Amino acid sequence: MNRPRLPLLRTAGRMTALVAAAAGVLLAAAAPAVAAAPAGRYVALGDSYTSAPLVPTQVDLNCLRSNRNYPSLVAASAGSASFADVSCSGATTEDILYGGDGVLGVALPPQVNAITSATALVTVQIGGNDIGFSGIISDCAEASVSSPLGSPCKDRFTAGGTDQLRARIAATAPKVTAVLRAVRQAAPNARVVVLGYPAILPDSGYGCWPVVPIAYQDVPYLRGVQKALNTMLADTAAAGGASYADVYTPSIGRDTCKSSGTRWVEGLVPQNAAAPFHPNARGEQGMATALLAHLN
Repeated sequence: MNRPRLPLLRTAGRMTALVAAAAGVLLAAAAPAVAAAPAGRYVALGDSYTSAPLVPTQVDLNCLRSNRNYPSLVAASAGSASFADVSCSGATTEDILYGGDGVLGVALPPQVNAITSATALVTVQIGGNDIGFSGIISDCAEASVSSPLGSPCKDRFTAGGTDQLRARIAATAPKVTAVLRAVRQAAPNARVVVLGYPAILPDSGYGCWPVVPIAYQDVPYLRGVQKALNTMLADTAAAGGASYADVYTPSIGRDTCKSSGTRWVEGLVPQNAAAPFHPNARGEQGMATALLAHLN
């Protein structure tokens, strides 16, 4: 089976790559200051929620990586002695361990190769693509058209009495464990922090169809899936000798259904510079603030 090489929302990923390639480097956006954290070599591993596709300024079109993503903000605030951000849109745990291709098809080495024995801090935000979140969102959005008040997505993924998405999360846990083991082997003395994912859908209620095209009864189900993914990441981090930075709690009330001046994550049709269903600059800043608070 071919591994996904596109951003978390695959249906929007191809358009994202084309827009980024056509636009080249976007104009830089000013980011608020964040608190300081201990300095040292910092390596950031992760997927598109880390790389921040289409958030200005895009500095790597193969990975759709912004220099205003949360690792860049944290590194600047901490005064890191050196900094390596190897996060890439579409990345899975396999890309961290074994390498793969970016969204433009250019081959990439394993992300873990950026870690040296002198690394003081490693952050990891991964797992969404391993459970197929891109396909989940696109499939559920498509299903909502025929049953906006129902639960067509839940019905599909729980047919036969087994929740396929919870099973995918369970199957991803050992993969994240393997990533943390490789990180620890590369940098035995580093502080390792696993980040969860910010709220995509409202933390309560039934969403805002059709603005965010997820059927009303599917919203609680998918919210539970995201929380289960974050719980797995927290548990796996603890078992692997890493800590867990909660970016979901500070993002409550800043989901895709909120106004363009409030939300951290954009919807299907972004109103701020970002890929669909991905963090905007405000979301990256929010995750940076949460990570720095965790580090301090």
